[in-house]
Amino acid sequence: MRTRPRTPGTARLLRAWRIPATAAVAAAAVVLVTVPGDGAGPSDARARTAAAPAPAGTAEPDAHDVVLAVHGGAGTALIREETSPEKEKAYRAGLSRALRAGRQALHRKGDGVRAAEAAVNVLEDDPLFNAGKGAVFTADAGHELDASVMRGSDLAAGAVAGVTHVRNPVTAARLVMRKSRHVLLAGQGADDFAAAQGLKPVTQDYFWTQRRWDALMDAKGKKPSADETKGTVGAVVREDDGDLAAATSTGGLTNKAAGRVGDSPVVGAGTYAKNSTVAASATGAGEVFLRGAATATISDLMEFGGKDVAKASYEVLVKRLPKLGGDGGVIALDRRGEFDAPHSSEGMLHGYLTGSGRLVTKIFKDESPPNR
Repeated sequence: MRTRPRTPGTARLLRAWRIPATAAVAAAAVVLVTVPGDGAGPSDARARTAAAPAPAGTAEPDAHDVVLAVHGGAGTALIREETSPEKEKAYRAGLSRALRAGRQALHRKGDGVRAAEAAVNVLEDDPLFNAGKGAVFTADAGHELDASVMRGSDLAAGAVAGVTHVRNPVTAARLVMRKSRHVLLAGQGADDFAAAQGLKPVTQDYFWTQRRWDALMDAKGKKPSADETKGTVGAVVREDDGDLAAATSTGGLTNKAAGRVGDSPVVGAGTYAKNSTVAASATGAGEVFLRGAATATISDLMEFGGKDVAKASYEVLVKRLPKLGGDGGVIALDRRGEFDAPHSSEGMLHGYLTGSGRLVTKIFKDESPPNR
């Protein structure tokens, strides 16, 4: 096992703020369960077989009556035969916890942005995912995190980019939306704003994990990474009255240049929500999603092109973005509850929760084949 060298570069990243890292707890593995209406946990829920995915190459909705969906990144698919039961359980548990947290927040507050934030917070605190605690390293062995939120009722939005001491960047993004006159804050200014709003800073050591350090060393050695997934986390929400919200958070790319900002904190690229069209959160090749204005284009195809959420998402993710030189995926939800999760990458970790309480997680390629 590699150990982390105490180089001047890493020493530069250690600051005076310190809090202990929280332990990740894996819950019981589920593919599809019925969530009790009172918000009870999975102990009394009935496990079922996952619904069959839409055939690859089609533009049909994956599910109906969806109230909340999350993703945990697009990239190389998890292979069922090569994935241990423990790893499967951990990934499904992380997605399931996020869905339940979002559902509880929605029932408690009736606020889609807060529900999306709560779901993403769970994924940010889980080292399996490339956001928050599990963020990848930059080229200079640091961590720079990005996040954004958007509300569909009035197009209000908030975002942070390149934060280095914010444990939950999506919460800082919501505070930018609610407590400032700006949309996007970056770097030290964003860190200072988050601290001024009461978010306790963490040191860079909080984000360190052996898995991500190994990935950085592999990247610098130009070796294939052992990481099965890449990208981002996100959530989309439909409130009872049809109001939409979306949120996205990421650690970026392994070995990225210091100061690099991808699509996740950019409204219309990595995140978008508009009541009349879609709530969308993207994951994948950030530069391509920026150039293709991915999530805003999905909305525009619905508003001006008359396409439904599945056809619009499919056109952007499968037909347009790969021509720009990158792949990835999106979770997209309209105010009727129509949901789609197309991706041109080999796989995309994601899950959704319906109004009837059905909870689905998809982590294997055969559960969510690429829509090519």
